Amino acid sequence: MKLACRNRVLDLTTPAVMGVLNVTPDSFSDGGRYLGCAAAVERGLRMAEEGAAIIDVGGESTRPGAALVSAAEEIDRVAPVIERLVARTAVALSVDTSKPEVMAAAVKAGAGIINDVRALRAPGALEAAAASGAAVCVMHMLGEPATMQSDPRYQDVVSEVAAFLAERVAACAAAGIERGRLCIDPGIGFGKRLQHNLALIEGLPVLAGLGFPVLVGVSRKSLIGMITGRPAEHRLAGSIALAALCVERGASIVRAHDVAETVDAVKVAAALARRGATAGV
Repeated sequence: MKLACRNRVLDLTTPAVMGVLNVTPDSFSDGGRYLGCAAAVERGLRMAEEGAAIIDVGGESTRPGAALVSAAEEIDRVAPVIERLVARTAVALSVDTSKPEVMAAAVKAGAGIINDVRALRAPGALEAAAASGAAVCVMHMLGEPATMQSDPRYQDVVSEVAAFLAERVAACAAAGIERGRLCIDPGIGFGKRLQHNLALIEGLPVLAGLGFPVLVGVSRKSLIGMITGRPAEHRLAGSIALAALCVERGASIVRAHDVAETVDAVKVAAALARRGATAGV
């Protein structure tokens, strides 16, 4: 499986790790640590050295209750970081945003992937993404970040998320975004209770069956805390366990804060998955 990202094609035959680079003061796990451009660039370069195939730069937190950020402020946060990383690493760069203005500015700065938690539903987002030539990841989210965890309900979370993602990739195709530029994300933790998240991880083969690369983000998330009782800064073991399980179930991209450890876990899980496929298991 491959993903076309403007001037490159990512080969996802072996699953890739996407490093999380939050240039924000209030992200749930690492808010404020890389708010300055220099610190963010150094962190991005370290993730590249650790084996990240993609670095995902975000300038607005999507945790429940996070403050809204203007497009201008978001651009000021992400564009300089992307410009400097493009000049110093060959790793693919992604922008984590829902705003069309930020998408355009980030791609101009050198981003090759648009990672949108709102699945290009903001006015003008479909058009901006189509014109950019960048790859696009569309994610499922029930509601909005401020209220998404208030009372999420599903009859069948796997089929409902699959139907939503199928509708969004159809909308992308109608807007002129080629199939080879698309990947999908079930949105673990975005408007889901613990049982919904676990059902989606178990049901990843259904989502992979849609025929697009599947991106999952489980790193340090609250479902791990609910299972283990550990705070965000002590969820490494749970994060890499889930990353490996997601790869075994068909994920092509794993989004992670702890890149080196996740790269190793993904390599092991991918090797076992390949062996199983060869053996016809």
